[in-house]
Amino acid sequence: MSLINLLKIALKALQRNKLRAFLTMLGIIIGVAAVIAMVAIGQGSKQSIQQQLSGMGSNMIIIRPSSNVAAGARLDVSTVQTLTLDDVKALQKQSLYLSAVSPSASAKAQAIYGSNNWSTTIQGVNTDYLDIIRQWPLKDGIEFTDKDILSETKVCILGQTVIGYLFPNGENPIGKYIRFDKIPFLVIGTLAAKGVSAFGQDQDDVILSPYTTVQKRLLSTIYFQNIYCSSKDEASTQPAAEEISRIIRQSHRLKPTDEDDFAVRTMQELIDTFSSTSQLLTILLAVIAGISLVVGGIGIMNIMYVSVTERTREIGLRMSIGARGRDILLQFLTEATLISITGGLLGVALGITVTRLVTLLLSWPTLITESSVLLSFLVCAVTGVFFGYYPAQKASRLDPIEALRYE
Repeated sequence: MSLINLLKIALKALQRNKLRAFLTMLGIIIGVAAVIAMVAIGQGSKQSIQQQLSGMGSNMIIIRPSSNVAAGARLDVSTVQTLTLDDVKALQKQSLYLSAVSPSASAKAQAIYGSNNWSTTIQGVNTDYLDIIRQWPLKDGIEFTDKDILSETKVCILGQTVIGYLFPNGENPIGKYIRFDKIPFLVIGTLAAKGVSAFGQDQDDVILSPYTTVQKRLLSTIYFQNIYCSSKDEASTQPAAEEISRIIRQSHRLKPTDEDDFAVRTMQELIDTFSSTSQLLTILLAVIAGISLVVGGIGIMNIMYVSVTERTREIGLRMSIGARGRDILLQFLTEATLISITGGLLGVALGITVTRLVTLLLSWPTLITESSVLLSFLVCAVTGVFFGYYPAQKASRLDPIEALRYE
Protein backbone atom coordinates (compact mmCIF):
# COMPACT_ATOMS: atom_id res chain seq x y z
CA MET A 1 0.00 0.00 0.00
CA SER A 2 1.41 3.41 -0.96
CA LEU A 3 2.17 6.14 1.57
CA ILE A 4 -0.46 8.44 0.03
CA ASN A 5 -3.18 5.82 0.50
CA LEU A 6 -2.04 5.22 4.09
CA LEU A 7 -2.26 8.96 4.83
CA LYS A 8 -5.72 9.20 3.26
CA ILE A 9 -7.01 6.27 5.31
CA ALA A 10 -5.43 7.68 8.50
CA LEU A 11 -6.93 11.14 7.91
CA LYS A 12 -10.41 9.71 7.31
CA ALA A 13 -10.15 7.63 10.48
CA LEU A 14 -9.12 10.67 12.52
CA GLN A 15 -11.85 12.86 10.98
CA ARG A 16 -14.49 10.41 12.13
CA ASN A 17 -13.46 11.07 15.75
CA LYS A 18 -12.16 14.63 15.71
CA LEU A 19 -12.65 15.38 19.42
CA ARG A 20 -11.06 12.10 20.49
CA ALA A 21 -8.12 12.71 18.17
CA PHE A 22 -7.62 16.23 19.55
CA LEU A 23 -7.78 15.06 23.17
CA THR A 24 -5.22 12.39 22.29
CA MET A 25 -2.97 15.05 20.78
CA LEU A 26 -3.37 17.26 23.84
CA GLY A 27 -0.84 15.30 25.88
CA ILE A 28 1.72 15.60 23.08
CA ILE A 29 0.93 19.30 22.58
CA ILE A 30 1.41 20.11 26.27
CA GLY A 31 4.53 17.94 26.48
CA VAL A 32 6.30 19.53 23.52
CA ALA A 33 5.28 23.05 24.60
CA ALA A 34 6.51 22.41 28.15
CA VAL A 35 9.87 21.07 26.95
CA ILE A 36 10.45 24.04 24.63
CA ALA A 37 9.40 26.60 27.27
CA MET A 38 11.44 25.01 30.07
CA VAL A 39 14.56 24.68 27.94
CA ALA A 40 14.13 28.26 26.69
CA ILE A 41 13.89 29.57 30.27
CA GLY A 42 16.93 27.55 31.32
CA GLN A 43 19.01 28.60 28.32
CA GLY A 44 17.92 32.22 28.73
CA SER A 45 19.00 32.22 32.38
CA LYS A 46 22.34 30.67 31.44
CA GLN A 47 22.96 33.27 28.74
CA SER A 48 21.93 36.11 31.06
CA ILE A 49 24.33 34.94 33.79
CA GLN A 50 27.17 34.61 31.29
CA GLN A 51 26.54 38.09 29.86
CA GLN A 52 26.36 39.74 33.28
CA LEU A 53 29.46 38.02 34.60
CA SER A 54 31.34 38.79 31.38
CA GLY A 55 30.15 42.39 31.65
CA MET A 56 31.99 42.65 34.97
CA GLY A 57 35.18 41.87 33.09
CA SER A 58 36.33 38.43 32.01
CA ASN A 59 39.79 39.30 33.32
CA MET A 60 38.60 40.23 36.82
CA ILE A 61 39.96 38.21 39.74
CA ILE A 62 38.48 38.14 43.25
CA ILE A 63 40.51 37.25 46.36
CA ARG A 64 38.62 36.27 49.50
CA PRO A 65 39.55 34.99 52.94
CA SER A 66 39.32 31.22 53.17
CA SER A 67 37.93 29.09 56.01
CA ASN A 68 41.13 27.41 57.06
CA VAL A 69 41.37 24.67 59.65
CA ALA A 70 42.08 25.92 63.16
CA ALA A 71 42.34 23.65 66.22
CA GLY A 72 40.70 20.85 64.27
CA ALA A 73 37.61 22.92 63.36
CA ARG A 74 36.87 24.66 60.08
CA LEU A 75 36.01 28.30 60.60
CA ASP A 76 33.08 30.12 59.03
CA VAL A 77 34.17 32.21 56.05
CA SER A 78 32.38 35.29 57.42
CA THR A 79 34.54 35.20 60.59
CA VAL A 80 37.87 34.69 58.81
CA GLN A 81 40.11 37.76 58.54
CA THR A 82 43.31 37.25 56.59
CA LEU A 83 43.52 39.95 53.90
CA THR A 84 45.29 43.19 54.81
CA LEU A 85 46.79 46.27 53.16
CA ASP A 86 50.17 44.50 53.09
CA ASP A 87 48.65 41.97 50.66
CA VAL A 88 47.37 44.78 48.43
CA LYS A 89 50.74 46.52 48.42
CA ALA A 90 52.54 43.25 47.70
CA LEU A 91 50.30 42.60 44.70
CA GLN A 92 50.73 46.15 43.39
CA LYS A 93 54.51 45.97 43.77
CA GLN A 94 55.35 42.41 42.72
CA SER A 95 52.72 41.38 40.19
CA LEU A 96 53.64 41.28 36.51
CA TYR A 97 50.18 40.34 35.19
CA LEU A 98 47.86 42.70 37.10
CA SER A 99 46.78 46.11 35.79
CA ALA A 100 44.72 47.19 38.81
CA VAL A 101 44.15 46.15 42.43
CA SER A 102 41.46 47.38 44.83
CA PRO A 103 40.73 46.28 48.39
CA SER A 104 37.13 46.12 49.59
CA ALA A 105 35.77 46.61 53.09
CA SER A 106 32.00 46.87 53.48
CA ALA A 107 29.55 47.72 56.24
CA LYS A 108 25.75 47.67 56.40
CA ALA A 109 23.70 50.30 58.23
CA GLN A 110 21.05 52.99 57.79
CA ALA A 111 21.76 55.83 55.38
CA ILE A 112 19.86 58.99 56.33
CA TYR A 113 19.13 62.27 54.59
CA GLY A 114 16.62 64.58 56.22
CA SER A 115 13.53 62.53 57.04
CA ASN A 116 14.41 59.81 54.52
CA ASN A 117 16.39 56.70 55.37
CA TRP A 118 17.38 53.44 53.71
CA SER A 119 19.25 50.34 54.92
CA THR A 120 22.13 49.82 52.53
CA THR A 121 25.79 48.84 52.21
CA ILE A 122 28.79 51.13 52.07
CA GLN A 123 31.78 49.67 50.29
CA GLY A 124 35.27 50.97 50.95
CA VAL A 125 37.46 50.76 47.84
CA ASN A 126 40.29 52.63 46.14
CA THR A 127 40.48 54.59 42.90
CA ASP A 128 41.01 51.46 40.75
CA TYR A 129 37.69 49.87 41.71
CA LEU A 130 35.49 51.33 38.97
CA ASP A 131 38.11 50.41 36.36
CA ILE A 132 38.09 46.79 37.57
CA ILE A 133 34.27 46.61 37.71
CA ARG A 134 33.65 47.36 34.06
CA GLN A 135 30.64 49.09 32.48
CA TRP A 136 29.95 51.17 35.58
CA PRO A 137 30.80 54.81 34.89
CA LEU A 138 29.88 57.82 36.98
CA LYS A 139 26.63 59.48 36.03
CA ASP A 140 27.51 62.77 37.63
CA GLY A 141 30.14 64.30 39.90
CA ILE A 142 33.69 63.11 40.52
CA GLU A 143 35.51 60.13 42.03
CA PHE A 144 37.42 60.36 45.28
CA THR A 145 41.21 60.58 44.96
CA ASP A 146 44.30 58.99 46.49
CA LYS A 147 44.52 62.06 48.72
CA ASP A 148 41.02 61.31 50.06
CA ILE A 149 42.14 57.75 50.82
CA LEU A 150 45.29 58.88 52.67
CA SER A 151 43.38 61.46 54.73
CA GLU A 152 40.39 59.14 55.39
CA THR A 153 38.06 61.78 53.99
CA LYS A 154 34.34 61.24 54.62
CA VAL A 155 33.18 61.45 51.01
CA CYS A 156 31.02 59.01 49.06
CA ILE A 157 29.50 58.09 45.70
CA LEU A 158 25.86 56.95 45.65
CA GLY A 159 24.20 54.19 43.62
CA GLN A 160 20.88 54.93 41.93
CA THR A 161 18.76 52.84 44.33
CA VAL A 162 20.13 54.75 47.34
CA ILE A 163 19.49 58.03 45.55
CA GLY A 164 15.90 56.98 44.87
CA TYR A 165 15.19 56.41 48.56
CA LEU A 166 17.16 59.29 50.07
CA PHE A 167 16.27 61.87 47.41
CA PRO A 168 12.80 60.77 46.21
CA ASN A 169 11.86 64.22 44.90
CA GLY A 170 14.59 64.27 42.28
CA GLU A 171 16.91 66.58 44.22
CA ASN A 172 20.55 66.55 43.08
CA PRO A 173 22.47 64.71 45.84
CA ILE A 174 25.92 66.06 44.90
CA GLY A 175 27.19 68.47 47.53
CA LYS A 176 24.73 67.20 50.14
CA TYR A 177 25.66 65.45 53.37
CA ILE A 178 24.13 62.12 54.27
CA ARG A 179 24.62 60.17 57.48
CA PHE A 180 25.69 56.55 57.50
CA ASP A 181 25.68 54.93 60.93
CA LYS A 182 25.67 58.44 62.48
CA ILE A 183 28.76 59.52 60.50
CA PRO A 184 28.31 62.34 57.95
CA PHE A 185 29.48 61.76 54.37
CA LEU A 186 29.70 64.36 51.62
CA VAL A 187 28.21 63.13 48.34
CA ILE A 188 30.69 63.92 45.53
CA GLY A 189 29.35 61.67 42.76
CA THR A 190 26.60 59.35 41.55
CA LEU A 191 26.93 56.02 39.74
CA ALA A 192 25.15 55.14 36.52
CA ALA A 193 22.38 52.55 36.87
CA LYS A 194 23.70 48.99 36.63
CA GLY A 195 20.60 46.91 37.44
CA VAL A 196 20.22 43.49 39.01
CA SER A 197 23.21 41.14 38.99
CA ALA A 198 23.26 37.52 37.84
CA PHE A 199 22.73 36.54 41.48
CA GLY A 200 19.54 38.61 41.80
CA GLN A 201 21.26 41.37 43.80
CA ASP A 202 20.50 45.05 43.24
CA GLN A 203 23.91 46.41 42.21
CA ASP A 204 22.68 50.01 42.50
CA ASP A 205 21.97 49.60 46.22
CA VAL A 206 25.48 50.63 47.29
CA ILE A 207 27.57 53.53 48.51
CA LEU A 208 31.26 53.78 47.57
CA SER A 209 33.78 55.48 49.84
CA PRO A 210 37.56 55.41 50.46
CA TYR A 211 38.48 52.10 52.08
CA THR A 212 40.45 53.86 54.83
CA THR A 213 37.34 55.78 55.84
CA VAL A 214 35.22 52.63 56.04
CA GLN A 215 37.89 50.64 57.87
CA LYS A 216 38.76 53.25 60.50
CA ARG A 217 35.50 55.12 61.05
CA LEU A 218 32.94 52.33 60.61
CA LEU A 219 34.56 48.91 61.06
CA SER A 220 37.57 49.64 63.27
CA THR A 221 39.54 46.91 61.54
CA ILE A 222 42.60 46.49 59.35
CA TYR A 223 41.15 43.57 57.38
CA PHE A 224 39.38 43.44 54.02
CA GLN A 225 36.49 41.20 52.96
CA ASN A 226 37.73 41.07 49.36
CA ILE A 227 40.51 42.20 47.09
CA TYR A 228 39.51 42.86 43.48
CA CYS A 229 42.13 42.58 40.74
CA SER A 230 42.20 42.94 36.99
CA SER A 231 44.69 41.16 34.77
CA LYS A 232 46.25 43.03 31.86
CA ASP A 233 44.25 41.00 29.35
CA GLU A 234 42.04 37.92 29.24
CA ALA A 235 44.89 35.63 28.17
CA SER A 236 46.90 36.48 31.29
CA THR A 237 44.07 35.81 33.75
CA GLN A 238 45.16 32.31 34.70
CA PRO A 239 48.89 33.21 35.06
CA ALA A 240 47.78 36.21 37.14
CA ALA A 241 45.73 33.96 39.44
CA GLU A 242 48.72 31.67 39.98
CA GLU A 243 50.95 34.68 40.60
CA ILE A 244 48.46 36.08 43.14
CA SER A 245 48.50 32.82 45.09
CA ARG A 246 52.29 32.83 45.22
CA ILE A 247 52.52 36.49 46.30
CA ILE A 248 49.90 36.24 49.04
CA ARG A 249 51.35 32.98 50.39
CA GLN A 250 54.64 34.83 50.74
CA SER A 251 52.89 37.82 52.31
CA HIS A 252 51.19 35.53 54.84
CA ARG A 253 54.42 33.62 55.45
CA LEU A 254 52.78 30.28 54.79
CA LYS A 255 54.92 27.17 54.76
CA PRO A 256 54.84 24.83 51.75
CA THR A 257 52.78 22.36 53.81
CA ASP A 258 50.26 24.98 54.99
CA GLU A 259 46.87 25.35 53.36
CA ASP A 260 45.94 28.64 51.75
CA ASP A 261 44.07 30.99 54.09
CA PHE A 262 42.65 32.77 51.07
CA ALA A 263 40.78 31.84 47.88
CA VAL A 264 41.45 33.17 44.38
CA ARG A 265 38.55 33.09 41.93
CA THR A 266 38.61 34.23 38.32
CA MET A 267 35.51 35.36 36.45
CA GLN A 268 35.96 32.50 33.98
CA GLU A 269 35.74 30.03 36.86
CA LEU A 270 32.54 31.70 38.05
CA ILE A 271 31.12 31.69 34.53
CA ASP A 272 31.96 27.99 34.10
CA THR A 273 30.49 27.12 37.51
CA PHE A 274 27.22 28.94 36.98
CA SER A 275 26.96 27.73 33.38
CA SER A 276 27.29 24.09 34.45
CA THR A 277 24.77 24.61 37.26
CA SER A 278 22.35 26.33 34.89
CA GLN A 279 22.83 23.56 32.32
CA LEU A 280 22.01 20.94 34.96
CA LEU A 281 18.85 22.81 35.94
CA THR A 282 17.87 23.13 32.28
CA ILE A 283 18.23 19.37 31.79
CA LEU A 284 16.22 18.75 34.97
CA LEU A 285 13.43 21.04 33.77
CA ALA A 286 13.43 19.38 30.36
CA VAL A 287 13.21 15.91 31.91
CA ILE A 288 10.32 16.96 34.13
CA ALA A 289 8.54 18.50 31.14
CA GLY A 290 9.36 15.41 29.06
CA ILE A 291 7.34 13.26 31.45
CA SER A 292 4.22 14.79 29.94
CA LEU A 293 5.40 13.50 26.54
CA VAL A 294 5.45 9.98 27.97
CA VAL A 295 1.97 10.53 29.37
CA GLY A 296 0.88 11.74 25.93
CA GLY A 297 2.40 8.62 24.36
CA ILE A 298 0.48 6.40 26.76
CA GLY A 299 -2.65 8.29 25.73
CA ILE A 300 -1.91 7.47 22.09
CA MET A 301 -1.49 3.79 22.96
CA ASN A 302 -4.80 3.72 24.82
CA ILE A 303 -6.70 5.39 22.00
CA MET A 304 -5.13 3.12 19.40
CA TYR A 305 -6.17 0.10 21.42
CA VAL A 306 -9.73 1.47 21.51
CA SER A 307 -9.55 2.15 17.77
CA VAL A 308 -8.38 -1.41 17.04
CA THR A 309 -11.24 -2.82 19.10
CA GLU A 310 -13.85 -0.58 17.45
CA ARG A 311 -12.61 -1.39 13.94
CA THR A 312 -12.10 -5.12 14.32
CA ARG A 313 -14.72 -5.93 11.67
CA GLU A 314 -13.17 -3.34 9.34
CA ILE A 315 -9.77 -5.00 9.80
CA GLY A 316 -11.28 -8.42 9.07
CA LEU A 317 -12.96 -7.08 5.94
CA ARG A 318 -9.72 -5.54 4.64
CA MET A 319 -7.86 -8.78 5.25
CA SER A 320 -10.55 -10.83 3.53
CA ILE A 321 -10.15 -8.80 0.32
CA GLY A 322 -6.40 -9.14 0.26
CA ALA A 323 -4.86 -6.73 2.76
CA ARG A 324 -1.76 -8.17 4.34
CA GLY A 325 -0.80 -7.96 8.01
CA ARG A 326 1.92 -5.50 7.12
CA ASP A 327 -0.68 -3.20 5.47
CA ILE A 328 -2.81 -3.21 8.63
CA LEU A 329 0.28 -2.59 10.76
CA LEU A 330 1.30 0.40 8.63
CA GLN A 331 -2.27 1.73 8.60
CA PHE A 332 -2.55 1.99 12.37
CA LEU A 333 1.08 3.03 12.79
CA THR A 334 0.46 5.87 10.32
CA GLU A 335 -2.53 7.02 12.37
CA ALA A 336 -0.48 7.04 15.58
CA THR A 337 2.41 8.86 13.92
CA LEU A 338 0.04 11.40 12.33
CA ILE A 339 -1.50 12.13 15.72
CA SER A 340 1.94 12.54 17.26
CA ILE A 341 3.40 14.73 14.51
CA THR A 342 0.32 16.97 14.35
CA GLY A 343 0.41 17.32 18.12
CA GLY A 344 4.13 18.06 17.91
CA LEU A 345 3.62 20.87 15.40
CA LEU A 346 0.89 22.41 17.54
CA GLY A 347 3.09 21.93 20.62
CA VAL A 348 5.99 23.77 18.96
CA ALA A 349 3.71 26.70 18.14
CA LEU A 350 2.31 26.73 21.69
CA GLY A 351 5.77 26.42 23.24
CA ILE A 352 7.13 29.39 21.28
CA THR A 353 4.03 31.43 22.15
CA VAL A 354 4.30 30.61 25.87
CA THR A 355 8.02 31.47 25.84
CA ARG A 356 7.32 34.84 24.25
CA LEU A 357 4.60 35.54 26.82
CA VAL A 358 6.95 34.64 29.69
CA THR A 359 9.49 37.15 28.37
CA LEU A 360 6.84 39.80 27.75
CA LEU A 361 4.81 39.48 30.96
CA LEU A 362 7.39 38.30 33.51
CA SER A 363 10.52 39.86 31.95
CA TRP A 364 12.37 36.55 32.38
CA PRO A 365 15.31 35.97 30.03
CA THR A 366 14.52 33.21 27.54
CA LEU A 367 16.35 31.71 24.58
CA ILE A 368 14.63 29.45 22.05
CA THR A 369 17.20 27.30 20.27
CA GLU A 370 16.68 25.34 17.07
CA SER A 371 18.10 22.25 18.74
CA SER A 372 15.44 22.27 21.48
CA VAL A 373 12.63 22.65 18.93
CA LEU A 374 14.00 19.91 16.65
CA LEU A 375 14.71 17.59 19.56
CA SER A 376 11.22 18.05 21.01
CA PHE A 377 9.64 17.39 17.61
CA LEU A 378 11.84 14.34 17.00
CA VAL A 379 11.02 12.92 20.43
CA CYS A 380 7.29 13.35 19.87
CA ALA A 381 7.53 11.59 16.49
CA VAL A 382 9.44 8.70 18.06
CA THR A 383 6.88 8.63 20.88
CA GLY A 384 4.06 8.19 18.36
CA VAL A 385 5.84 5.32 16.61
CA PHE A 386 6.89 3.66 19.87
CA PHE A 387 3.51 3.79 21.62
CA GLY A 388 1.52 3.18 18.44
CA TYR A 389 3.48 0.12 17.34
CA TYR A 390 2.08 -2.42 19.80
CA PRO A 391 -1.62 -1.68 19.13
CA ALA A 392 -0.87 -1.65 15.37
CA GLN A 393 0.91 -4.99 15.66
CA LYS A 394 -2.02 -6.43 17.55
CA ALA A 395 -4.34 -5.30 14.75
CA SER A 396 -2.11 -6.86 12.08
CA ARG A 397 -2.21 -10.25 13.82
CA LEU A 398 -5.98 -10.54 14.03
CA ASP A 399 -7.52 -13.62 12.46
CA PRO A 400 -9.67 -12.39 9.51
CA ILE A 401 -12.47 -14.90 10.22
CA GLU A 402 -12.61 -14.07 13.92
CA ALA A 403 -12.45 -10.37 13.10
CA LEU A 404 -15.45 -10.63 10.76
CA ARG A 405 -17.42 -12.44 13.47
CA TYR A 406 -16.56 -9.78 16.06
CA GLU A 407 -19.59 -7.88 17.44
